[in-house]
Amino acid sequence: MRIWDWLLELDRRWVFLGIALTVAIPIITVYTLPLGKPAPPTEMVYDYIENLEPGSVVLVSFDYGPSSMPELHPQAMAVVRHCLLNDLRVISIALNPQGTALGQEVMNTVAEDLGAEEGVQWVHLGYRPGFGQVILRMGESIPQLYTTTPDGRLTAELPVMEGVQNYDDIALVVDFAASAVPGTWLAFAHERYGQQLAIGITAVMATDFYPYLQSDQLVGLINGLKGAAEYEDLLGLEGEKAQGKLGMAAQSFAHLLIIVLVVLGNIAYFASGRHRRRRR
Repeated sequence: MRIWDWLLELDRRWVFLGIALTVAIPIITVYTLPLGKPAPPTEMVYDYIENLEPGSVVLVSFDYGPSSMPELHPQAMAVVRHCLLNDLRVISIALNPQGTALGQEVMNTVAEDLGAEEGVQWVHLGYRPGFGQVILRMGESIPQLYTTTPDGRLTAELPVMEGVQNYDDIALVVDFAASAVPGTWLAFAHERYGQQLAIGITAVMATDFYPYLQSDQLVGLINGLKGAAEYEDLLGLEGEKAQGKLGMAAQSFAHLLIIVLVVLGNIAYFASGRHRRRRR
């Protein structure tokens, strides 16, 4: 059998196996690819956090669910790590009910790795329904909205909340979202209260929010898995701590395999067609 006929008759399960291997091997071997220069919107988020005074408060909002974890979880891990490394206080919330547990996981994982003390350097306040109303009410009083932590402690008594009343006391809000929630943050927190805002979003959402970046309504934007990898690169993260970079390697090899298979499939189709015509 000619090689082109063999390719056309190849069992699709071999293709599935090839994709599985190209995704798994870079992750198992902790192999990463060079990224080149980070995108300016990613650098803008990094530079803004880098220039904040120690002790400043950063509010992180986890507004995504498990389906968006591959892109947004590495972003959140990198930004929270950057904040805690720079001695910034981190207050995290969730405007998506599914984001409550995801946010807690991010905060616990990074804090445990860095030895950051919960209640002193960071706190996760959990979920409140009605995201538009929550954003507005935080402009009046955060301690009155989040009176207690999920485990029942009074937020006003936590050292991390000292001096924090509303947006006037928040240096930066970073929203990680896979929905239209960043638009609400822009409309209510930024436009009404003048709150500085950065966002981390999935790649398919990026074109919707670049205009806000160009109009200076955002201090920066982290775009998808590549943005997460770029932020990790700026922090100098390697190995298992750089989940975005590992994901980019797996994604790149999978895309390369798909391109090769598409090219070979087309060559096989046309080559086999010419062969059949010559036989006739």
